[in-house]
Amino acid sequence: MARREGWIFVIILVILALSLGVLLPEDVKIGRFERKGIQYGLDLEGGVRLIYQAKVPPELAGKEKEVIGELIAVIANRVNPLGVTEPNIEQRGTNQLIVELPNLSITDLQKERIGRIALLEFREEVDVKNEKGEVTGRQWVPATATINGVTKTLTSSYFKQNTVVSTGEFGGVELHFEWTEEGAQISKEVTGRLIGKPMGIFEGSGDDAQPLLGDDNQPIAPIVQAVITDRGRITGISLKEATELSKQLNAGRLPVPLELIGELTINPTLGEDFIKLSVKAGIIGIAAVMIFMIAYYRIPGIVAALALAFYGTVTLAIFKMLPVTLTLAGIGGFVLSVGMAVDANVLIFERMKEELLVKTTLSAAMESGFNRAWTAIWDSNVTTFIVCLVLYWVGDTIAFGGAVKGFALTLAIGVAVSMFTAIIASRTFLRMIIRTGVSKQIVLFSPYTGRKLA
Repeated sequence: MARREGWIFVIILVILALSLGVLLPEDVKIGRFERKGIQYGLDLEGGVRLIYQAKVPPELAGKEKEVIGELIAVIANRVNPLGVTEPNIEQRGTNQLIVELPNLSITDLQKERIGRIALLEFREEVDVKNEKGEVTGRQWVPATATINGVTKTLTSSYFKQNTVVSTGEFGGVELHFEWTEEGAQISKEVTGRLIGKPMGIFEGSGDDAQPLLGDDNQPIAPIVQAVITDRGRITGISLKEATELSKQLNAGRLPVPLELIGELTINPTLGEDFIKLSVKAGIIGIAAVMIFMIAYYRIPGIVAALALAFYGTVTLAIFKMLPVTLTLAGIGGFVLSVGMAVDANVLIFERMKEELLVKTTLSAAMESGFNRAWTAIWDSNVTTFIVCLVLYWVGDTIAFGGAVKGFALTLAIGVAVSMFTAIIASRTFLRMIIRTGVSKQIVLFSPYTGRKLA
């Protein structure tokens, strides 16, 4: 048992070290790896407001409402796939979109990508002939196939929304995709006739399409080696471009192009000093809880304070890795989960006190306290998870539901980590302390009750 506790303690230390490594550096960039500090929302740090004009073609006239609704859904998936970025996206007029994003560091390329259709069109080279029938050059034209008498162009609209980015055998970046059933038929015919020939990859369609560029800033046009019927991969692309493209392909393509026509800076709605005040209030609140736990529960209170510090470090590190954009609602979810983390320890320590009052040994009282309190902790946390799921779902169905989703997600993450710290970390710390000479002072392991302990 002691050896097992030793390994668990080492694992806890490793998790703590990794969490500190993620949390402490505000901004890190090592080669391809880039990690920014904790992101704050529009209400705490402000951000940028982007105004896009939807280029609705004549054939969709009268359907602007449906088009804008689809645009909002796709853009929300692009900029907020996990529900943690909390942007504001709304319609203005008949064919304009307002996209408000936290953080002012968005680049011009990222602004353009938000409105990018995210359609890859595969093309083949054909001869260009003059009026005399002489070949004067080569040009790229859409690669098409005839399926059931209908001519169709091979594009990423036939991708399943499960593209992934990985590293190839020789370290190169690869964007893997999978065809739908119809796409597989088109791909089979196109690649079958292009074996040994190049196949160009373009972004967009028609005259506005541009070649997809690789790491060397040259158009990507791989030589077709075999017939492709189910899945394929795009190589030679940069990691950043592949990651962005994969996100956009999985989020869906825009039904019409968007043009960025305006940009404004947004000031934080709660004031620039609110972050500092929130941090100060959080530190004071957590410190007050720790002092109370130590003063009332003594040594178990010290363990609870250590577990709470571990909990806060790990949770904030997870927020930074995702990354979660912290708004007032998100901070509320985190603070509530702190209370639940302490509540679990209170249940355990109160059960320990009851066991000691009936003259149970300290070790047995500790084990019984954890075992008997577990059912109550499990029930309360499961019901909280259910509420979080409902709130997260509701956030997808209402306007400005980002705050609701952010609250639900931060609370769920906090509760999950609190279960680990209360049951695993606290128990390991207490077991190790009980094996020391301090365990002879049983009074240090239970609050004062007016009755003599065993």
